[in-house]
Amino acid sequence: MEKTLKRPVLLAGVLIALIALPTVADTTGYAALTSLATRVLIYGIAAASLNFVLGYGGMVSFGHAAFFGIGGYVVGILYQHYSLGEPLFGFIPGTNQLLITIPVALVVSGLMAALIGALSLRTGGVQFIMITLAFAQMLFFLFVSLKTYGGDDGLIIRRANELPGLNMRDKQTVYYVCLAITVAFFFILWRIVNSRFGNVIVGLRQSEKRMAAIGLPAYRYKLMAFVISGMGCGLAGALMANFLRYASPDMIHWTKSGELMVMVILGGVGTLFGPLLGAAVFIVLESILASWTENWQLGLGLILLFVVLYTQGGVQGLGSRLLGRRA
Repeated sequence: MEKTLKRPVLLAGVLIALIALPTVADTTGYAALTSLATRVLIYGIAAASLNFVLGYGGMVSFGHAAFFGIGGYVVGILYQHYSLGEPLFGFIPGTNQLLITIPVALVVSGLMAALIGALSLRTGGVQFIMITLAFAQMLFFLFVSLKTYGGDDGLIIRRANELPGLNMRDKQTVYYVCLAITVAFFFILWRIVNSRFGNVIVGLRQSEKRMAAIGLPAYRYKLMAFVISGMGCGLAGALMANFLRYASPDMIHWTKSGELMVMVILGGVGTLFGPLLGAAVFIVLESILASWTENWQLGLGLILLFVVLYTQGGVQGLGSRLLGRRA
């Protein structure tokens, strides 16, 4: 009974702290914390999306940066055609409205995930990892070659997408929009994970043969999970493009997929909020270590090694055990 009461209280406390964060940051003279927290929220969505197939479904994808980058480029391309007054493909009008670009990013990233998943999920293990990586790198070089959209230099978005009644030029407003979307995203993800569909995905991770033996179409369930995961990364990419006002091929590079995987491992594989915690730890460590040395990846690697070997479940698992012992 105590555990069931503790979790909602803890979540409510964290949400209140996140709501108050911009005000506290401005009051204490650390306004940059708001931008840092915005990045954490966005990467938390992307990492949690990857964790859905990695932690719950057992599908180790090394190409989820592709969907992250596609979401960002959807925003950038639509904005460029809006600013130039030229329809995309001659008939699709550009736009700078967030209520349009976000759904379009979800649809496009979902379609790309369906295409990549339909091919890659026919394999497994190392082959699956390499195929998802190969698709992501193909898209990376595709966008590098598109000089119309900036090529290797990326695509500048001069103004963030507009949202009726809100000033999206204000960093605090962007933060609260990202916070609202993050809360909605994790609520939907929680419902999916705890649904029958989520139970099937977990069952497929444990034993695909047993699930197939009771008549469940494993391929279709895994493909649907892959599409949902890709759409989540596309959502994060669209938000990141609005936040940075910039989209580049670096968003699609395999190193970005590696960063998302590190966030999942740091926070806790197969946990709901672990990837969000992992994103926070990763970004904070990156900021601190980068201020000390340009070889900050070495320090991060040592910390990651410690987490994998000794925490048994990442930051969320470690925190749960410490709270349990105190109780």
